Amino acid sequence: MSKQLENIEELLAAHKLSYADYEHIKQILGREPNLVEIGIFSAMWSEHCSYKSSKKYLNGFPTKAPWVIQGPGENAGVIDIGDGMAAVFKMESHNHPSYIEPFQGAATGVGGILRDIFTMGARPVANLNSLRFGDVDGKGDTERYQRHLVRGVVDGIGSYGNCMGVPTIGGEMSFESCYNGNILVNAFSLGLAKSDEIFYGKAEGIGNPVIYVGSKTGRDGLGGAVMSSDSFTEESKKLRPTVQVGDPFTEKLLLEACLELFKTDYVVGIQDMGAAGLTSSSFEMAGRSGSGMVMHLDKVPAREEGMTPYEFMLSESQERMLICAKKGSEDKVIEIFKKWDLDAEVIGEVTDTGRMELFWHGEKVADIPVDPVSEEAPILDRPTKEPEYLKEIKDANVEALKAKNNQEIFDTLIKSLDVVDKAWVYTQYDSTVQTNTEKHPGSLDSSVIRVKENGKALAMSSDCNPRYCYIDPFKGAAMAVMESGRNVAMSGARPLAITDCLNYGNPENPEVMWQFAKGCEGIKEACKELNTPVVSGNVSLYNETNGVSIFPTPSIAMVGVNDDATNVLRSEFKEDGDVVVLVGKTKGEFGGSLALKEVVGEIKGQMSDLDYKEELKLWDFVIKANEKKLLQSAKDLNLGGLAIALAKVAAISNKGVKVNSDLGVNIFDESPSRAIVTVKKENLEELLNLAKEIGIEAKEIGVVGGKSVEVDDVTISLDKLKDIYFNTFKEVIEQDL
Repeated sequence: MSKQLENIEELLAAHKLSYADYEHIKQILGREPNLVEIGIFSAMWSEHCSYKSSKKYLNGFPTKAPWVIQGPGENAGVIDIGDGMAAVFKMESHNHPSYIEPFQGAATGVGGILRDIFTMGARPVANLNSLRFGDVDGKGDTERYQRHLVRGVVDGIGSYGNCMGVPTIGGEMSFESCYNGNILVNAFSLGLAKSDEIFYGKAEGIGNPVIYVGSKTGRDGLGGAVMSSDSFTEESKKLRPTVQVGDPFTEKLLLEACLELFKTDYVVGIQDMGAAGLTSSSFEMAGRSGSGMVMHLDKVPAREEGMTPYEFMLSESQERMLICAKKGSEDKVIEIFKKWDLDAEVIGEVTDTGRMELFWHGEKVADIPVDPVSEEAPILDRPTKEPEYLKEIKDANVEALKAKNNQEIFDTLIKSLDVVDKAWVYTQYDSTVQTNTEKHPGSLDSSVIRVKENGKALAMSSDCNPRYCYIDPFKGAAMAVMESGRNVAMSGARPLAITDCLNYGNPENPEVMWQFAKGCEGIKEACKELNTPVVSGNVSLYNETNGVSIFPTPSIAMVGVNDDATNVLRSEFKEDGDVVVLVGKTKGEFGGSLALKEVVGEIKGQMSDLDYKEELKLWDFVIKANEKKLLQSAKDLNLGGLAIALAKVAAISNKGVKVNSDLGVNIFDESPSRAIVTVKKENLEELLNLAKEIGIEAKEIGVVGGKSVEVDDVTISLDKLKDIYFNTFKEVIEQDL
C-alpha cells in the first residue's frame, strides 16, 4: 500500500505540513504515510479544518441556555423558538476564494452555508451576508479592482441565493484600506425545522451503508482548505484552480431530495462535503460516533477522466453530501435522489475498527485511525504580544473635529460609503421569495421574517465595527455582540443566540494572535453578560497580503424571537407630529468613530468601559414598549451618532424631522446602548414612565414632520438628503462601467 515518498521536504511544504507534523503522522500510522494519507492529514490539520491556532481561545465560549438545542460542533447551531419549532443557523467565511474569483467564491460560500443548514433537516428561509472591501472610490488600479470585486461578489451571492429560492433579507458592508489585499465574504443562513426532527452528522451502526449523493466529483477546489490556511502573496493570483465552481440548480434539487429523504426513517446521519470534501465529511461522521469506515473510491461518481484516490478525497466539488443510512434502505435512498436527477452511490459502510480504510479497485490505498486525525491535530499555543501600534493610536485628535462646524461634519459623513443606502447591492437579491419577509434590506437595523408555523417572527442582524476592533480588540468584539443584539431588539425581538465568523490576520504574527485572543475574550464576556450563547461559528485566519493583516473583524450574527409576527417594530418614521425620544446616555465617545475617520482622517482613540446593564435596559425598554404598542418606530444609534441616525430614518421614511438636542459636536458621537424612538404625543408620558421604571435615560428631543432634517445647527432638505443617500453608492461602484 505504501510507496516510499520522494522529495519529502517539497511535499510537506506543498501541503503546509511541518517536519514535526510528519513525524507525528508516522507515529500515528506506525509507518511512513503515502501520498493519499499525506493529503488527508494536510487537509484535516489545516487551519481551516482543525482550528489549530484558535482552538485554545474558543474553549470557554458560553454555549448553553434553556433554548439551545445544539451548540457548536455540528453542521449548524439550533435554538428552540417555541411551539415545537427550531431555528437552525450558522455563518461561514469564503474570503480567500472570493478575492481570487469573486463570483464563484461568493456563490459557493452561499452554497456551502445553505448545505450546512439543510443537512440538519431544516429548510433554509433567510440569508444574510457581511462584506468588507477596500478602497472603492478613485481612479487607481486598487480602487478599480475593488469595484470589480464588489460587483463580482454581489452577483455571486445574488445568483446563488436567488436560484435556490432563499431570500437574502439583509446584511452589512463596510470599507477600509486594510481590506485592499483581503476582502471578507461572510455568509449566514437560517433554516426552520421541527425541534424533534433535527438530523446530525454521524455514522454509526456496524454494516450501515455510506452513500454518496449529489453532483459528480471533479478536480475543482483541490487543496481549497489548505489554500485558505495561508497568507496571500503576488503568487496567490495563480490560485484560481483552488476555487470551487457552484451550481445552484443542482443544489436546489439536492435540498428538495434531502428534505424528502428526511420524511423517511432511513437516515442515521448526514454531512455536507464542504472544505476538504470527502475527507472531512467521512472523518467527521466516523469521529462523532467513534466508529470506523470502509470506502471504495472507485465507486465515487466522477465527472473527469483519470482521477486518482488523492483527488477524490481532496476535491471540493460543490453540491455533494455523505449519508449514513440504515442497512436495507439503500435502494430506497438511491431512488429518492435518482428521482431528483442526482447521482447516488453506495461507496462504503460503517465498521467497528475505528479506522478509515480506503480502497481503489480492490487495493487498499489508505488506512488511518479516525480519532487521532481530529483528537491529535496540533493545538498550537502561538506567542502573543500586545501590538506596538496601540501606543501610537491612543490619543485621538477630537479637538480637530470640534474645530469644524457641525454642518461641515454632517455634509462629509452623510456621503460616507459606510452610511449611504446600498440598494445597488440588495436589489440584486430576491428578498421576498417564500413571502415571509417582514423587514426588508434597506429598512435599517435587523431584518425580520415571520414563522408561519407558530405566528412568531425571527429577527436577525450581522454586525462588527472593524475600527473599534482595531483600536481595542477586546471591547470592539464585545461591542459587535452588543450592536447585533441591539439591532434585533429594535424590531421588538428578544436576542437569544449568536453565530460568529472570526476574521483575523496571520496567526504566526504574535500581535495578530493577541488581537484574536482579546477578541475571543470580548465575545465570551458579552455573550455571558447578555445571555446570548454562541451556537455555531467559523474562524478565518491568514487574511494577510504581503505582510499586511486586516483589522480584526469578528462578525457577529444575532438571532432573536418576537412572539407576535404582527407586531414587528419598524425603523422608519410613521406620522407627522410623532415625538422623537432619545434613549440612553450620550457620553462623548469618538474613539474609532466615523467622524474621526472621515473628517480628521484618523482611526485612533480609546473606548470607555462597556456597560452591559445599560445595554440590557435598552433592549428591555424597547421590547416592553413595543409589546405595549407604545412605539411608532425605533432605530439604534451607531455610526455617525444621532445626526446620521435621524438622517437615515428620514431618508427611508420620506419625512422630515426637527430636533433640539443641545449636544454640540456630540450629535456625531458613538456612545453605545442608545436609540431614538418615536411615539404618538398621547403615549409620551406612559413611555417616559416605563423608562423611569426600567431605570434608563429618556428625553423628548424633537418632532417628525416637514421637508427637511434639522438637528441642532445642522440642516439639509429632504430632497437633497434622499439624492445623496440613495444615489451615491451606485455612482461610485459603476464609475468605470
